[in-house]
Amino acid sequence: MHYGYFNGTVAPTDQLAIGVTDLSLLRGYGLFDYFLTYNGRPFQWDWYWERFQNSASRMHLPLPLCKEEIYAVVMNLIERNGGADVAVRFVMTGGYSADSISIEQPNLLILTEAIHPVPPVQYEQGIKVILDEYVREMAEVKSTDYKRVILMAEAIRAAGASDLLYQKGGEISELSRSNFFLVKGEKIVTPNRHILHGITRRTVIGIAQADFRVEERPVLLSELYDAEEAFTTSSTKKILPITQIGDLTIGDGKVGPKSKFLLERFDELIAGW
Repeated sequence: MHYGYFNGTVAPTDQLAIGVTDLSLLRGYGLFDYFLTYNGRPFQWDWYWERFQNSASRMHLPLPLCKEEIYAVVMNLIERNGGADVAVRFVMTGGYSADSISIEQPNLLILTEAIHPVPPVQYEQGIKVILDEYVREMAEVKSTDYKRVILMAEAIRAAGASDLLYQKGGEISELSRSNFFLVKGEKIVTPNRHILHGITRRTVIGIAQADFRVEERPVLLSELYDAEEAFTTSSTKKILPITQIGDLTIGDGKVGPKSKFLLERFDELIAGW
């Protein structure tokens, strides 16, 4: 059983409910964040809080609790789950609105969930993604609007792919739920605009700087042709190799040594978290 918090109430998640006049339902207005715990502790808590706070500010949603209060709620929920590692999802909605448009008082949900790890075969063989000419609106905000990838689900399945890689005008931004990296020699390149600044991305950049030259800059589609490796990063994916983008094979089509090396370093970090 997983537990959650809703506006001061803690209960099993299947007992929590939000009213039908909430702006998240009527107008699609809301934001979220998502992280994992390792060894019973939230991963990179300070960074996740910073991003959640930034998203709330950009969406004009006042936070009902401070950082310390929300951390206490999170730890209480983890303890109620028996201390086992969980995924934690924050959801803040526009709240109930008398005129169906004005923000009055946001609703805050904090949910614990089971962790759904990436199948090991994907780390061994890499994944295929397909290109999509699209840039997320307010990409720096982790909003609840994920309709693009849902609408494209059939196209993804038909291509035998795992996800979308967004690009616009020949410039790559991100995958639908994760960040993007290229490997070229001793250089690692990642897009720096029209993206959600992922916490795993930030962690990987820090890890990589000891052994590689990291460039955060605009990345063009043309750079895929001479890339040795590509990978994507997120809370659940960690560092997941990409071996095919559309009809283009990346490098030799196999998971590269540098992606493996960075994943090993990341695993070392979380093992001692």
